[in-house]
Amino acid sequence: MASIEIRLQKYLADNGIASRRKSEELIAAGKVKVNGHKALIGQKINPKKDIVTVHGKKVIKKEGLYYIMLNKPRGYVTTTKDELGRKCVNELVKDIDARLYPVGRLDKESEGLLFLTNDGEFTNALTHPSHGIRKTYRVTVKPVVENDVIESLANGVVIDGKKTAPCIVKVLEKQEDRMFLEFILSEGRNRQIRKMCESVGTQVIRLKRTAEGEVKLGGLPTGQWRHLETKEIKKLAGPAIAQKAQMKQVRKWARIRCSLLRKTGLPLNSVFMMRKLSSISHR
Repeated sequence: MASIEIRLQKYLADNGIASRRKSEELIAAGKVKVNGHKALIGQKINPKKDIVTVHGKKVIKKEGLYYIMLNKPRGYVTTTKDELGRKCVNELVKDIDARLYPVGRLDKESEGLLFLTNDGEFTNALTHPSHGIRKTYRVTVKPVVENDVIESLANGVVIDGKKTAPCIVKVLEKQEDRMFLEFILSEGRNRQIRKMCESVGTQVIRLKRTAEGEVKLGGLPTGQWRHLETKEIKKLAGPAIAQKAQMKQVRKWARIRCSLLRKTGLPLNSVFMMRKLSSISHR
């Protein structure tokens, strides 16, 4: 989906330059330019691509905080830009008007749960080794291996010259030529599960992350994304970061409330708006 274009005066107001009315006055006075050209009243811009200046100074976009769950398909690399021209996960969330970064990684042929955010504290909370966030994977391997091999995987095997930490490995299903396993890891080394399986003589043919901590991928369709709820952020990264995300939502609804008041004349104690704000602040 392409980035949504917005009216220039709204963009200026959203970024603290002036009210919409004052922004229109600046545009009419020729003080605003878009990509070096004098702006027009009612003009629309693409915030991701267009450069807006006021009195010759570039307008810096103020970004809110985003916490996104993506169901990553196979064939995408977990990076913001790839020198080899491969498809990047950020292409799947390009309709979000902010620069997002993947939290951790899934290799190109792996799929499933991936978080993206522009909050560095959230990223650190999930990826720092000392926090030991458990990640759950459904893994299809072939050929079938015996129970003692499963036990070896759980106890730890040597990959890249270092033994892996103990983990949980469960057999979900066995077929004639393959088996389905569940891995629950608290460490995240590069291509860890694939290398672990290779070390015991079996090969991963499909790998899907299904959960991180207590947050599950659920029925989110492949290639689709959604915003994390405040309670999910709290489960993953703790109360402090959840509070920061929650306040973003409160401010958002406060802006909507003010907009409705201006447009409809709803009273300040509007039951609908008070309930909405209250429901957010008590999540």
